[in-house]
Amino acid sequence: MSVPPSFVSLEKSIGIRFHKKDLLAQAITHRSATRESRIRGHNERFEFLGDAVLELVATEHLFHMGNKSEGEMTNLRSALVNRENLASVARDIKLGDFLSMSKGEERSGGREKDSTLANALEALIGAIYLDQGFEKARVFCVDFILVRLQDLLAKGKVRDEKSLFQEKAQETAGVTPHYEVIEEEGPDHEKLFTCAVFIGEEEVARGTGNSKQKAQQAAAKAALKVKKWQ
Repeated sequence: MSVPPSFVSLEKSIGIRFHKKDLLAQAITHRSATRESRIRGHNERFEFLGDAVLELVATEHLFHMGNKSEGEMTNLRSALVNRENLASVARDIKLGDFLSMSKGEERSGGREKDSTLANALEALIGAIYLDQGFEKARVFCVDFILVRLQDLLAKGKVRDEKSLFQEKAQETAGVTPHYEVIEEEGPDHEKLFTCAVFIGEEEVARGTGNSKQKAQQAAAKAALKVKKWQ
């Protein structure tokens, strides 16, 4: 089993000293770390909580930015909370170095996987919320994640695949695509959705996510590739 470095370095990196170290320990425990998972639990429940906290913080932040439409706010929020951006933030604070995971997971590049890093960052937000409350979690989200908004805009990273696919489908086929939930897996607090996107009767692509909205976005992204509409 790979042993992560001291929590102290991570706490210094994010400027937060945890009152309950066991919360931080669980937040950085990957489900592959069997022994640690048995002792203190892995981080998927924390990820679920952190995702909700981050979405609320991002929504509130964007709401107070000015008279942006619902569509604009949705696009901006999507760019801020998507896997790529969260993984980039996690790399900046070297979160992967601190994760407890199995040797097999580490050998497969687990410490650098976007999905693992993004999930761990959401779990960290959940742990901050549990340890020090919403305001501290909000400050962390603003200082490390929402601060990247202007950079994302400058790089053209703000794009809503669902809206883009709808525009292309209407333009090309004269049809508005629709989405259906194909499968739901896991308990309520760890639900994983699989959604399919259709143009008329044609199923174009599928996508998965821990919310219906994310699964639909993933399906739209895959469908853009299938149709070569990117």
